[in-house]
Amino acid sequence: MAEPDSIYVAAEHRIEWMTLAFGLAGTLFVFVRSGWRAGAGMALGSALAWLNFRWLKQGVIALVKISTAQANSERARVPMSVYVKFFGRFALLLVVVYVILSHSLFPVAAVLAGLFAVVAAVMIELMWELVRGKRGTETHT
Repeated sequence: MAEPDSIYVAAEHRIEWMTLAFGLAGTLFVFVRSGWRAGAGMALGSALAWLNFRWLKQGVIALVKISTAQANSERARVPMSVYVKFFGRFALLLVVVYVILSHSLFPVAAVLAGLFAVVAAVMIELMWELVRGKRGTETHT
C-alpha cells in the first residue's frame, strides 16, 4: 500500500500541472475568441492562481515542519520567508486586482476566469480520486 503522504504529494502535483494546463487551454481559447487583451488577462489570472496555490502549499508545509521540529520548545520561531509566502499571496492578488480594476488593463472577466483554473484542477482531481476509489476502501472501527 502506498504511503499516505505520497498520495497527497501526487495529488498536489496533478493539481499544479492541471492548473497550468487549464490556464493555457483557456488562454488560447480566449485569445482566439476575444483577442490578445482578454487572452493576456486569462493568462495573468491563471498564473496568479498557480502561484497562489504553490505559495499556500509551501507555507503550510513549512508551518507543519516547524511545528513538528519545535514541538517541545516553549517559544516557536517561524522564519520570515514563511510569512512572506503565506500572506504575500494575498497582497499580490489584491495589488493585481486593484490595478486591473482601476486602470482597465485587461478585461476583469478574463482575469477572474483565469483565477478559476485552480478550481477546475481541484474539481478534476476530486473526480479522479472518486473514480479511482482508493480513498474509500478503509474501514473505520
